[in-house]
Amino acid sequence: MEKKEVKQRIEKLRREIDKFRYEYHVLDKPEVSDEIYDSLMRELRALEEEYPEFRTPDSPSQRIGGKPLAKFEKVRHAHRQWSLDDAFDFGELQKWEEKIIRMLEKKGIKEKLEYSAEIKIDGLKIILTYKKGLFVQGATRGDGIIGENVTEQVKTIQSIPLKLNKNIDIIVVGEAWIRKSDLEKLNKERQKQGLPLFANSRNAAAGSIRQLDPKITAKRRLNSFVYDIDDIEGNFPQTQIEELELLKKLGFKVNEHHKLYKNIEDIEKFFKSWRKKRSRQEYGIDGLVVKVNQKKLQDALGYTGKSPRWAVAYKFIPEKVTTVVENIKVQVGRTGALTPVAHLRPVQVAGSIVSRATLHNEDEIKRLDIRIGDTVVIHKAGDVIPEVVEVLKNLRTGKERKFHMPTRCPICGGLVKKEIIKSAIKSSKVQPSIQGSTFPPRRNVGVPQGRTLSAAHYCLNKKCFAIEKENIIHFVSRKGFDIEGLGEKIVEQLMNEGLISNVADIFELTQGDLEPLERFAEKSADNLVKSIEKAKKIEFPKFLFALGIRHVGEETAVLISHNIKHITHNKIHNLSDIIKYFPQIQAKDWLKIKGIGDKSTESLCKWFNNDENKKLLKKMKELGVEVKFPLLRVMSYVLRDKSFVLTGELETMTRDEAKEKIRALGGDISSSVSKNTDYVVVGKNPGSKYDKARELGVKVINEKEFQKMIAV
Repeated sequence: MEKKEVKQRIEKLRREIDKFRYEYHVLDKPEVSDEIYDSLMRELRALEEEYPEFRTPDSPSQRIGGKPLAKFEKVRHAHRQWSLDDAFDFGELQKWEEKIIRMLEKKGIKEKLEYSAEIKIDGLKIILTYKKGLFVQGATRGDGIIGENVTEQVKTIQSIPLKLNKNIDIIVVGEAWIRKSDLEKLNKERQKQGLPLFANSRNAAAGSIRQLDPKITAKRRLNSFVYDIDDIEGNFPQTQIEELELLKKLGFKVNEHHKLYKNIEDIEKFFKSWRKKRSRQEYGIDGLVVKVNQKKLQDALGYTGKSPRWAVAYKFIPEKVTTVVENIKVQVGRTGALTPVAHLRPVQVAGSIVSRATLHNEDEIKRLDIRIGDTVVIHKAGDVIPEVVEVLKNLRTGKERKFHMPTRCPICGGLVKKEIIKSAIKSSKVQPSIQGSTFPPRRNVGVPQGRTLSAAHYCLNKKCFAIEKENIIHFVSRKGFDIEGLGEKIVEQLMNEGLISNVADIFELTQGDLEPLERFAEKSADNLVKSIEKAKKIEFPKFLFALGIRHVGEETAVLISHNIKHITHNKIHNLSDIIKYFPQIQAKDWLKIKGIGDKSTESLCKWFNNDENKKLLKKMKELGVEVKFPLLRVMSYVLRDKSFVLTGELETMTRDEAKEKIRALGGDISSSVSKNTDYVVVGKNPGSKYDKARELGVKVINEKEFQKMIAV
């Protein structure tokens, strides 16, 4: 054939193969046998091999053409990836509706609400980017801001088009999942190879996407559903239902089980019907996603700090099972908090084997009246966290043993002190009375509203192994000294070997110390020593954050960095100056820095006047740690003494760029809104900080007003 004919043949083969792919993997209606599909694919690959100049990135042959990666690249999402708030019964769904109606009424909006109800797929969230209709990037959710680039792995998913039916720029969100039948086959193969089995389809999908070799991902036969548009060239569809229809027209696989509803009572019927038949589907389903259908109302409702107000995950009641409490042991965290943990007879619940469940605190143990040897009911709160919800007391034999919180730390033997928790349970956040300590929010099952708890126990030995380990992990983290290769397991190993007992000891490590250890060889030991050496030069804000001073987070460290020379009369230039002058800074001086409050001030004074901490700083200096003070290039002082809080997505600049601009003009940034905040800059989809600003009467400005303010 002539080249012109070859090119035409290749183009026809691509169109036909993609048509068959769409019919088979998206519509689930194959028109030809696998043999025919495979035969056409072989011909296409052969022609592209012979005429590589005609090979294109969107060719079906390129789905598993990527080379194995050394590691996954981090990528920043163009739009933040939110998580959904949960509702576990119809009463909670009603409360969600009442809340959004009240919010809309406050804004003067009385339009009748419509809802879309969609099946909630139990898979791995993926974000897909297309330019001019061509697939250019696939990413995982990550922390919602930074994900991992899994483009080559996503290409192997046949239901995801490499080229859309329209040449537009678009970012879409979906779920990658694996068929239950394929999961069963995969686990049989892993069992033969002596590998651990995947507990459920979500784990299998995540494990498959995160294979560095896309050829392995391809063998797993992943599938997908796409359900949301993050960004699109031109206008957004006016409703969620229209959005799903557009996604189908573009060539994506969209779950067919979605409906438009005028009221939540009908959604409840839809929910109950799926609760009965979800097990018959080839994909995992853990509930419904209920969304306000009208986009203009979604925009009016906006977002909280972590979730869209206009959507909720209506979850099926978690699976409950019974098991036996074989023991209760205590864990020690970074703040020194002692947390009792039930060690259970292993049991499968909601798709995974559970052998432990946190008991939170002493009051929770008393409330449940739980004893070692008890038969208990457990479920997974939010289908994730194992939780004991009930003790089956009728099954007691009399041999069960009561548990008492220790008076000595189980790790170091140090004295334990009990602190009173003063928060009411209805807040769903438990706040110990001592400064800076918080427990994570959790679902409170059966606890009377308004009840005051008293159950926080703390190890008083600041040299406790568990506390020191968590301090070191914080010290070497990315926002601190950022020492690559010094993860949690390595830190624990080095502590167990007696090589380090505090943060300063890290800088004494040599290649000879590391090479004899398990997990280390000459190369890895050399790499870690080089990483430590590189980390010795650090900018002051990261250094201050790494010290782990209570109430001194990232933003507070930056505030201090910008003002420290002013409050010390330009005495601070290096680590020697920090050692000499920081203990002399009084509370009234710290409070001169706008944004530094009483708690931060007390912590700073206490930390820098502690003899042990002074020794740590001196040792770090002797071992070559250099603290650099970045020059703040102030172009103008137009924002001097002005405090800003940013919320929502800015369109003309990133959040970091906006912060740099404010600082360059003499202003300060805070992470939270208070009565001392001067301006709250509101972008698209603002969170709870916007509501707080309105509540406190703080000046709120939009991005356009902010741009005028910084235009110098």
